[in-house]
Amino acid sequence: MGETIEKMVVDMSKAKTSGADLVEVRLDTLKRFNPRQDLEVLIRKCPLPTLFTYRPKWEGGQYEGDENSRRDALRLAMELGADYVDIELKVAHEFINSIHGRKPEKFKVIVSSHNYQNTPSVEDLGNLVVSIQATGADIVKIATTALEITDVARIFQITVHSQVPVIGLVMGERGLISRILCPKFSGYLTFGSLEPGIVSAPGQPTIKDLLNLYNFRQLGPDTKVFGVIGKPVSHSKSPHLYNEAFKSVGFNGVYVHLLVDDIAKFFHTYSAADFAGFSCTIPHKEAALKCCDEVSPVAKSIGAVNCIIRRPSDGKLFGYNTDYVGAISAIEDGLRDLHKISSTSGSPLAGKLFVVIGAGGAGKALAYGAKEKGARVVIANRTYARARELADAVGGDALSLADLNNFHPENGMILANTTSIGMQPKVDETPISKHALKYYSLVFDAIYTPKITRLLREAQESGATIVTGLEMFIGQAYEQFERFTGLPAPKELFKQFISNLQ
Repeated sequence: MGETIEKMVVDMSKAKTSGADLVEVRLDTLKRFNPRQDLEVLIRKCPLPTLFTYRPKWEGGQYEGDENSRRDALRLAMELGADYVDIELKVAHEFINSIHGRKPEKFKVIVSSHNYQNTPSVEDLGNLVVSIQATGADIVKIATTALEITDVARIFQITVHSQVPVIGLVMGERGLISRILCPKFSGYLTFGSLEPGIVSAPGQPTIKDLLNLYNFRQLGPDTKVFGVIGKPVSHSKSPHLYNEAFKSVGFNGVYVHLLVDDIAKFFHTYSAADFAGFSCTIPHKEAALKCCDEVSPVAKSIGAVNCIIRRPSDGKLFGYNTDYVGAISAIEDGLRDLHKISSTSGSPLAGKLFVVIGAGGAGKALAYGAKEKGARVVIANRTYARARELADAVGGDALSLADLNNFHPENGMILANTTSIGMQPKVDETPISKHALKYYSLVFDAIYTPKITRLLREAQESGATIVTGLEMFIGQAYEQFERFTGLPAPKELFKQFISNLQ
């Protein structure tokens, strides 16, 4: 997408070094374009096969000039040795008729249709494929827009059942899986950008992420799909962790970000056994529980699940809560280090006053976990009624968050934040004032982006031991990995991963 021929030539070499198979050249991004001279240079100097696109404004591109000149340039690209050109459905008939009998054997025409509003029904998409084929296209390209992640399933249905080569992509963050899972659902190709943020369509991943993070070359029809369901979800480090772990043990799976609006609709749409397991985060943990066919007793009492497994034999969904295990064991380890006590004597939480901020899924998990270990539990929440409800359920006390700054019945208390206060991008927020932190011996924050939140930084300055969200994340990840794969978790790799996340 360079603005000059020189920049494009440099980027073509970068594409080859990065592992691309093919380079798409967007002629409409050039500030100055001399067709014959420039196309000769681009084709001669490109170390990879070339695909030329000269996208007009009316199809979402940047070209605003004469239509005949635009098509002449694409014909010239063909004559000079391009491997592919991409032409829009609206003008494809005329273009393909004009090259009839002059088309080189290896040359292919991609006929494309872009929908920046939505993703049509499967029936409408099928009809679109037929009308694109009728132009004489060698390859069909359909790009639609995701209003919900469930829209992507319709494109998968088209690519997997089509008898002709189809490029099927769904634009936007909710459509990301269409770009990653293309080898699984028989898509002809996917696009990756060279640099983060410099994209030719919304939601494009980088080639580096496609190849290194998602192990794109290893994906195929038998690959099992896992993912983290949330909203927002792009901050989650889970795909980095699990994909690395899958690769290290040779497990044929891929783990993706799933930006989900309606979780019941998501499970209903992606009901195939290949969508095999999910991690579940804010705000879906409680709704996810209602979608499960069976729920573990602990998850049932917490009222939230963060791990869901689809049983291959009958497709039933099983819900678990691994959150509290990860968090409580990390907090116990922190207390043992602080008080220099061995792991053989009972839980160091027994008898402690344990204050939980937040009454959502993670808050419930920590409240139940702490109670189980013999702690006295206090729930602080913005809405007092929700705090009271959870406190009654676990046999604890309740406060409103506004009263927390003045709450210090004793010293050496434990504080656990389970809300998103202080999470990126609002890193300067904190749920409790610094002066109140001196009454706590240990402070835990479930947030791990950033690793050290303002709450943890101020707790450390006040003399408390701190436990980060990454430690909880890793503890619950061991159990999820084993449930996903049936294999022992590569714990050393997980620890290494965490130490690299500074």
